Amino acid sequence: MADIAKLASRVRAASHLTGQFLLRSGRTSSEYFDKYLFEADPVLLADIADAMRPLLPVDADLLAGLELGGIPLVTLLSQRTGLPARFVRKKAKEYGTCRTAEGGDVGGLRVVLVEDVVTSGGAVLDAARVLREQGASVEHVLCVIDRQEGGRDNLAGVGLALHPVLTRAQLDAVG
Repeated sequence: MADIAKLASRVRAASHLTGQFLLRSGRTSSEYFDKYLFEADPVLLADIADAMRPLLPVDADLLAGLELGGIPLVTLLSQRTGLPARFVRKKAKEYGTCRTAEGGDVGGLRVVLVEDVVTSGGAVLDAARVLREQGASVEHVLCVIDRQEGGRDNLAGVGLALHPVLTRAQLDAVG
């Protein structure tokens, strides 16, 4: 989808909520973008995945989606690009394989992280650390929404470039 303003309008209409919300970062917000509302719409999800495709670095070996919101995104993006997917848990399972990253090895591969909404980047930082410990090269992060609350700088501090489909400013512009 080439018209980013139209996509921003659709994402905002589908997912923008007002009230009092506690964010993962510990901050509170009077506005919230409920990613499950845009991820549950198959047409909108497909259009978001299509908008993510051109943001992918050409040398990516595989995609890794963060639990839980990044999983539908990475699955569809994998299907659309042909790149294999991995699924990164918030913490390792305590049974079975006891892995944090599911779906296969990541060692020696160039991994692009896929996330739904980035605020401070805390979940992305955790996932990148785990994948790097497993030998992956992680330098790029794709997300649907960058809330523009410090996440980009926090990620850059550990060598991660953030590539959002939409920013908070773009969503506010269509609100």
